[in-house]
Amino acid sequence: MTDKASVLRAPSTKRLEPLRHVDAGVLNIAYYEAGPADGPVAMLMHGFPYDIHSYVDVAPLLAAQGCRVIVPYLRGYGPTTFRDKATPRSGEQAAIGADMMALMDALGITRAVFVGYDWGGRAASIGAALWPERCIGLVCTNGYMIQDIGHAMAPARPEREVPLWYQYYFQIERGRAGLAANRHGIAKLLWSQWSPRWQFDDACFERTAVAFDNPDYVDVVIHSYRHRFGLANGDPQYAEVQRKLVTLPVIAVPTITLDGAEDGVTAATDGSASAAKYSARQAYRVIPHAGHNLPQEEPEAFAAAVMKLIKA
Repeated sequence: MTDKASVLRAPSTKRLEPLRHVDAGVLNIAYYEAGPADGPVAMLMHGFPYDIHSYVDVAPLLAAQGCRVIVPYLRGYGPTTFRDKATPRSGEQAAIGADMMALMDALGITRAVFVGYDWGGRAASIGAALWPERCIGLVCTNGYMIQDIGHAMAPARPEREVPLWYQYYFQIERGRAGLAANRHGIAKLLWSQWSPRWQFDDACFERTAVAFDNPDYVDVVIHSYRHRFGLANGDPQYAEVQRKLVTLPVIAVPTITLDGAEDGVTAATDGSASAAKYSARQAYRVIPHAGHNLPQEEPEAFAAAVMKLIKA
């Protein structure tokens, strides 16, 4: 691991700009692009409650090594908008995965490395599982990310339930109202709880927090956490995708999975529990000192995993 003191990080005021926009499926997606147009593509998908700036250091590292980097705002975040006001503001896993594929189609991208953590890791994992012919390889965090909604009500050990307080809060209307009123405050608290060693400053947080002011953010987030517990219906247009996800499909593309050693919401493991879900996993790694927002906390390790798959 490179000594952090010797690594140049982008300042907290650095934004991934300019943004581009494209109609893709039900969305007009805002995204950042860097690197050569003819380079191997890396789709970098962010999580909740974060935005594209989780990749503020990863994107230039990959672009400098010849990658075409695409970093989109997910539905409900930043300048990404729904094209039709009648479209359900779904946050279900099938929708997030389908959005990534629609973006690739809109940009004429045939194949890419699918990369992500948290919600973005789920989108990347869904793409790799259901559209393997489009996937060069997968880099994701926290093991097998596809939700087993049918068993979502099975309780975990008490110490594992405590960090999920926000998910339970969002099941009730008090939680919806709380997120609407305190979307920045909740996100900042989660950042601190999930990444206890990450010393982000106010400018770093505010750079991302403006993405939560999207008018669809609350609806998408609330639906996501209710759907994953089987407490909200999905959007019918994604029913076939979700039907395939119910089987918890094996991911057959080359894969590297990463865990942050100090992830405060999803504890690091030895990788064995999810091993059977990857038929071509190349590596499982625990990244020292990292929390949940692994690409922003340890961009060199994250970028190295992507490049390993591209160079394979």
